[in-house]
Amino acid sequence: MSGIRSTGFRSTGFRAALLPVPLVLGLLGTAAAPAGAVGSHTSHFSHTSHPGKSLTCRGKGVDPDALVRHRTETVINAPLRTVWKLQTDVERWPSWQTPVETVERLDHGPFRKGSAFRWTTPIPPNPSTPVTSLEITSTVQQIKHNSCIRWTGPAIGEGLRIDGVHVWNFTKVKGGVRVSTEETHTGAQVEADVPTATKILREGLEAWLRDLKSAAEARAHNRFLQERA
Repeated sequence: MSGIRSTGFRSTGFRAALLPVPLVLGLLGTAAAPAGAVGSHTSHFSHTSHPGKSLTCRGKGVDPDALVRHRTETVINAPLRTVWKLQTDVERWPSWQTPVETVERLDHGPFRKGSAFRWTTPIPPNPSTPVTSLEITSTVQQIKHNSCIRWTGPAIGEGLRIDGVHVWNFTKVKGGVRVSTEETHTGAQVEADVPTATKILREGLEAWLRDLKSAAEARAHNRFLQERA
C-alpha cells in the first residue's frame, strides 16, 4: 500500500483521523471487521511487530528501514485453492470485506506480476479531517501461485498519504492453510506516532485475516454440504 502524508498534520490529528479506520493501515491491509462478521469462527493469531526474519516472496520482503511494521498469521480450515481465490479475486473483496467500498482492476487477465488495482475505503469525519475516502493503488511486484504475493503502493486521502509494502505467504498445513502476512508503512503521519500507527496496523491486518478466514471456511463448508447432497 502506501503512506500517508499531510502538511502540518500533528500526531494527535493522525490518531484521530486513522483510529476509526484500521483498514487504512492494514493494507493497506483490510478494514476492521464489522460486529458479527466472523460468526462462529475463532481466529488465533501469532504476531510480532519486530520479527527476526521478515516474510518474502521470490526473495523480496517489506521495507527494512520502515519504523511502522507488523507481522501476523492464522490457520484457515479450508483448501488452499479457496483461500488463494478469495485473496486474488480482488474485484470481489467488497463481498467479504465490508470496509472495502470499491475495487477496480487496472489490468486484465490472470492476477500476476504487474497487476494493479485501485480500491477505496471511507474515513469518517473528525476534528482533524473532513469526511473523505482513502484511495489505494496496489501493484503486484512478486507473486508465486498458491504460495506468496508482494504488493506495494500509496494510500491517499484528503491530507493523508501512506506508502506501504505488503507480503503474504500461504502454506499448506494439516487441516488447512497457514496464512502469514507482514506489512510496513512509511510517511510523515505514521512516523509522527509510531506506537499508534503500529497498533492500528496490527488491528487492520488481524481484521483482514479474520474476514479471510470466515469467508474461506464458510465457502469450504458450503461446498462440503453440496457434495454430500
